Amino acid sequence: MMSRFIRRAPESFLSRQQIQEVRAGRRGFLASAMAAAGGAMVSGQSHAQGDPHILNLPPHSKALGQPVAARGYGVPSKWEKNLQRRESPGLTRVPQSSVSFSPLQGLFGIITPSGLHFERHHQGWWDVDPSKHRLMVNGSDDAMLKRPMVFNMDELMRLPSVSRMHFIECGANTGMEWGNVAVPTVQYTHGMISCSEFTGVPLRTVLELCGADFKRGKFVLAEGADGSGMTRTIPMSMVMDGQVLLAYGQNGEMLRPENGYPLRLIVPGAQGVSWVKYLRRIELGDMPYGSKDETLHYVDLMPDGLHRQYTSIQEVKSVITSPSGGQVLLEKGFHNLTGLAWSGRGKIKRVDVSIDGGKNWKPARLEGPILSKCLTRFNSDFVWDGKPAFFQSRAVDETGQIQPTYGELRKVRASRSIYHNNAIQSWALEENGEVKNVQLS
Repeated sequence: MMSRFIRRAPESFLSRQQIQEVRAGRRGFLASAMAAAGGAMVSGQSHAQGDPHILNLPPHSKALGQPVAARGYGVPSKWEKNLQRRESPGLTRVPQSSVSFSPLQGLFGIITPSGLHFERHHQGWWDVDPSKHRLMVNGSDDAMLKRPMVFNMDELMRLPSVSRMHFIECGANTGMEWGNVAVPTVQYTHGMISCSEFTGVPLRTVLELCGADFKRGKFVLAEGADGSGMTRTIPMSMVMDGQVLLAYGQNGEMLRPENGYPLRLIVPGAQGVSWVKYLRRIELGDMPYGSKDETLHYVDLMPDGLHRQYTSIQEVKSVITSPSGGQVLLEKGFHNLTGLAWSGRGKIKRVDVSIDGGKNWKPARLEGPILSKCLTRFNSDFVWDGKPAFFQSRAVDETGQIQPTYGELRKVRASRSIYHNNAIQSWALEENGEVKNVQLS
């Protein structure tokens, strides 16, 4: 793939000598191409292929290709095999309770391919038999729910369904950067986010079917079937607008096993841990449940030492995904800065981009569709003169929330937190074309 910068895998960093060799090779290619005979470039002829008057076609232009349905399920080209989810070594003690990061630097648009969707597991993933999976819906007391019910997957999938596009972000996304620069690439700084089209039944529909008392029931407890016993409290205010889904579909097919097959909860705008996978039970109650995963984990350590609980909304955030850390610009001249913006409170209203570390800002182009609680792709033109630069993006959502700098965020959160870091990300472009992760206040 010809481009003005190269994408590198996080573990395969080039030396300065290798970078110079890459540059020299590209300059040599361009020089030889320009020196080719007048019409050779247009006609497809090449001196490298022999006689410039003879058009030599590649094998794929002269023979039969692979048969239709040779692969029952399509897979990416072998030339794209380097684009994959990656686990951060040493992040957790065991891989069953770990994270795989989505390669944001190599993705286009706003939809994350299901096979590149980030993973976060607390007890490993399972491929659950859908014919045996059940969802129980009950109340914390008999008056809370008139008709407690148990649904199988067939019964749920026969109910009226909806499809919606939403992002899901782990509350710990960018968490390693709270204290200082910790990792080199956008895959590791921001890769615990993905965006899909989800299909399922609104939770409110199922609660209505069960005769829920919405005046008394102010919260629901969602419980997963994996070994961690994941449970989370969801405010009824999120359920009543119909956005919370009992989802079985993702990007036009059934959920993948690592994404909660055959059933998971979709809570748009809330941190990923609330999107309980392998969902097996919903309970209606009148107060927060105070489960282990919301009192000890996924809490914010404040400057005074107290823990702030139930901060599930993912605040407005953005990041330039390319050029970004670990990449190299090979040439001066025009480049496209591209990235993603999102907010758990609604639509993205504006994204500003800076190339001088926040001294000056200009509006980026927002590419459609622009949807509520969904990733939004932005682009901005950049002409590189060979001098150092500092790339930043700053998002604003429809509620007026503005993405903060690290200095602004640390004034109220200090620097010892793990969760809910939505500070402005900075990338430093050096004179040799290398892009590195830096932090600017």
